[in-house]
Formats: sequence, structure tokens, C-alpha cells
Amino acid sequence: MKKDDTVVLETALPNLTLFKKGKVRDVYEYDGNLIFIATDRISVFDVVVPTGIPYKGKVLTALSEFWFKKLAHVTPSHFITSDIGKMGAVGGKDAGLAPFGNVLGRTISDALRGRTMLVKKTCPMPVECVVRGYLAGSAFKEYEETGGIQDIKLPRGLRQSDKLSEPIFTPATKAEGGHDLNIPMKRMIEMVGKEVAQEAVDKSIAIFVEASRYALERGIIIADAKFEWGFLGEELILIDEVFTPDSSRFWPLDGYQPGRPQPSFDKQYVRDYLESTGWDKTPPAPPLPDEVVRKTTEKYLEAYRLLTGKDLV
Repeated sequence: MKKDDTVVLETALPNLTLFKKGKVRDVYEYDGNLIFIATDRISVFDVVVPTGIPYKGKVLTALSEFWFKKLAHVTPSHFITSDIGKMGAVGGKDAGLAPFGNVLGRTISDALRGRTMLVKKTCPMPVECVVRGYLAGSAFKEYEETGGIQDIKLPRGLRQSDKLSEPIFTPATKAEGGHDLNIPMKRMIEMVGKEVAQEAVDKSIAIFVEASRYALERGIIIADAKFEWGFLGEELILIDEVFTPDSSRFWPLDGYQPGRPQPSFDKQYVRDYLESTGWDKTPPAPPLPDEVVRKTTEKYLEAYRLLTGKDLV
């Protein structure tokens, strides 16, 4: 991909109906399917930061496409294509000019190429499926307090960043305001039924094990990952994004040392900077300095390069 560090923060496609606007993605309806556009917005502590991260949306899109294809033998997904020329109202001659962000004057297809996917429209399962292979983040804090994670008891004496004896499944849902809310397995079964819950558990762990094995060969530890599943008819398929720095915790294998936090390939620089400012984690978030933006971009691009074996830029 040629160098293009234009930052896209907002989209407004005049020929399409906005289906949903998330913290990072803008989703449009198109011919019975959906168009996912990954912007360069970054969300920290559930607040969208006003400064965009160059290439972030393209990394999320390219990595998701990579994993959807690589894991196709384990589970089908909602991915159809990232070829913007096949998306009619986005890539066609009637697209006009892009009336959004700082890309005014470029065609919509130029601005959105590389950050856009056409996907099947599904009925999303109302539970986020989190698989953890290592003890980190909020899970480690909970373990210190309770000796377990949600309703799962763990052995005594585990350290921060320790590898678990086997991956564990910890479901979550969204509370009002967009915060993740951990729920016990019993609650998930009540929400979706026993058979669907078990299928989601089995598929989530299967793709986590498969991807973790591959990533280790590329020098990356996948400590944990979040998945979303949706029904296409009666079939449960993988949706949203998968194994990106936004949905997974990536650690470099080189230098891994349990007993302490690990460096990561995601929002670490952004989190560290915002924590240092004394910001109270309520909107609005302060803007980011150039150095924090540059380092964050480098981490996203490095994750892509290590996992795929090629440079995005």
C-alpha cells in the first residue's frame, strides 16, 4: 500500500443510510448488507479522543480481513470484500466528493480505500465473547481480590501476566454508556440459550487457540481477545473485527516476563499520556501531542507487519 497518512475522523456518505456510529466505526446499509468504515478515531477509557491516529483504521481493516480469511476453515464470517470498486455507492462514479473530515476534495473512494469492508448483515448476539490466555488488565485485579475471574476459580499464587493453564471464556455485555459489563456464564445462557452459548464458547476458544499458535510463530503473544458473533439465518458466524490491536491484547514475545505489566501493540502510549495529564476520564478527552500519535501509529503498523509478514505502508 502506498503511503497515505490522511486522518479520517468522520464520514458522511450522501448515497447511503447510516446504520450505526460506533466509537471507531461508521456503519452504512447497502443492498441488504452493511459497509463497515474504520475511521482513525481512538477510544480510551470509553471516551473518543479528539486526535486521530494515522493508519489506524487501515490497520484494523487489513488485519480483520487477514484473520477472517485465515480462520475461514474454523468458522465463517461476515466478510465479503474490501474492494471498494465493488461497493457501488462508495466506489462508483456517483460517489462525488467526500464531505467529511480533513479529506475534502478527494473522492470518497480515495479517502475510504483500505479502511472499508462490505459485510453480511447479521443479527448480532447480545454478548461479547472474551477469551483470556494470560492474566492481565482488569482480570488480574479481580484475581487479586477474589482468587478468580468472574465465576471461574483459578489456582493460587498466579502473577500478573502469567500464562493460564488453558484459555478461559469470560462473557460480557454493554452497559448504558458503552462500558463493558462482565456477566457470569449463567446469565449468558439465560440471554441466548444453552446451545448457542456453548457454540459461542467453543468457536471463540477454537479461533483463539488457532490464532495464538500462529501469532507466537510471528513473535506476538495474544494475551486475550474479544469476539462478536451474529446469526446469518440460523448459522452463528464471526462478525465485527477480529484479532486487531483494538480487540486484542498483543505482547511482544521477545522480552516477555511474567510478574509485571508487558509492553503492548495498542493504545499504551495514549493511555499513559492521558493518565499523566490528570484527566478525570470523563468527556471531553484532551488532544494528543504529535509524539504520542507517532508512537501509537508505529505500534499499530508494527503489529500488522509482524502478523502478516508485510508492511501496510
